[in-house]
Amino acid sequence: MVCRGRNAIRKLANGCPYSSPVDVRYPVEWAGIEPAVPFASRPWIDSSATSHNNFRFLNQSIGFGERIEWNPHDANRLWRYNLHYFDYLHPGNPLDPATGIGLIQDWVENNRPGAPDAWDPYPTSLRLVNWIKYLSQINYTPSEVHSVVQSAFVQAGCLEQSLEYHLLGNHLFKNAKALIFCGIFFEGKDAQRWLSKGISILSDELHEQILPDGGHFERSPMYHSMILEDCLDLLNVCANKPHSGLAKLSELLRERLPSMVRFLFGMTHPDGRIALFNDAAFGVEVPPQHLARYYQNLVEKPLPGTIDSSLSFPDSGYFIMAPRDGERLVIDCGPIGPDYQPGHAHCDTLSFELSIKGHRVIVDSGCFQYEDGPIRLYNRGNPGHNTVSIDGQNQSEVWGAHRCARRARPLYARLERKHGDIIFEGAHDGYRRLKGSPVHHRRVLLSENTYAVKDSIEGRGIHLIESRLHIHPALSVDLTSEGAVIRYREESLAVISSIQAIEKTDGWYCPEFGIKEPCCVLKISLPGASLPCETGWVIRT
Repeated sequence: MVCRGRNAIRKLANGCPYSSPVDVRYPVEWAGIEPAVPFASRPWIDSSATSHNNFRFLNQSIGFGERIEWNPHDANRLWRYNLHYFDYLHPGNPLDPATGIGLIQDWVENNRPGAPDAWDPYPTSLRLVNWIKYLSQINYTPSEVHSVVQSAFVQAGCLEQSLEYHLLGNHLFKNAKALIFCGIFFEGKDAQRWLSKGISILSDELHEQILPDGGHFERSPMYHSMILEDCLDLLNVCANKPHSGLAKLSELLRERLPSMVRFLFGMTHPDGRIALFNDAAFGVEVPPQHLARYYQNLVEKPLPGTIDSSLSFPDSGYFIMAPRDGERLVIDCGPIGPDYQPGHAHCDTLSFELSIKGHRVIVDSGCFQYEDGPIRLYNRGNPGHNTVSIDGQNQSEVWGAHRCARRARPLYARLERKHGDIIFEGAHDGYRRLKGSPVHHRRVLLSENTYAVKDSIEGRGIHLIESRLHIHPALSVDLTSEGAVIRYREESLAVISSIQAIEKTDGWYCPEFGIKEPCCVLKISLPGASLPCETGWVIRT
């Protein structure tokens, strides 16, 4: 059954097989799960604050005192979702049972089926997995968790009836993962049905969502990290199970995981954090190093190599130059995401990030929030990226919080080595809709200590051409006769020049949800440019 729309999901939740856990008419039996290795933790979570009903998500803290308000009106929807995920059960070590079970029981008592946000399929999926993980790691008696298990059983039944086929993507992946966890955890005919359905969906979605080069098809390093952890979790509970479907799923996961890990580390800067293309932010998903440790513990194989000075992920559309330790340029020239789910897409086609001497120098503007508004449009639009804008338009028509109409499509993209140099070349058609049908081509030549970025705009007519580079806010920027000198304290990192005049403007850097830091943006403007024309940057390190 396919349920479409938020109201329909709520109606389905209210129409669950059971209106509350105590309505279950026969005993719920469970066998638990036995992970092969410990699950990944979230050490950035403050367990002492959680123990006192203080929660911090998206850099917003709310303290509830003695009684948790599970639907706080002073928090946005994503914050409320985080409250219902129960990730906070897993800080550096699982919460002590008295605190953890107490929080779960409080949720059960105060969130009947159909409660706003709490019973939406996505938070339900994450919560079920987190509860089951938690119960696998603590000591308890059946009587202590009876109401918890009864509630989880009801939630699984409701989730089965409200799978997010209307959204697909990572949402459906999470739904299926939860069904598999519940199918293994519980016993009986319902559990067998959940397990079979979850395996069927996941087997299809692994082929759909994991591209041949290992990247996740939504093209966000943050969501790639999420799905990689999901795959590791699934292998952790599925491996060595006699069920034939689980054995086949485990085999498929083992085939896909090495390329997924290689992709993640290709998209990781020298500071150990992910690139921020599309909807991506720090502090949401497990960091790359922790995922690498999880992979090694589980698979017991060396990490896939990513030490090459140039890396191409042509299916995802990312290309990397890494000539020296501490230096990495990542450029995007791929589809903005799947055509049927572009909600996490940004206007970052032919945009790039650059780290030098271990410092992020040229940065993506990141992701401040998921609610619609000026900063959301800035983060998603051309002004928030290091690429060329034409006539003040976005290369892809992003609008609303998660919408996109006409979109930029790559015309070609390649990375190659010639005589010791590394060369990237690519183009997109996002501006062909404008008068004169402009096309943006970008060529990046890395020769010794210099990145030469050449932008060629083909087409006809007179246009406004602009190009921007966002500089990390921790760095100083001084305009001199040589160009823009970029320093970290007293250390010179780069000199950026152009054949056109460079001006310093103001922009935003949003490395985490809820954090908005002012940053310097270097800008080139060519008003009244007659196409075809050229512009570009020279970055000397």
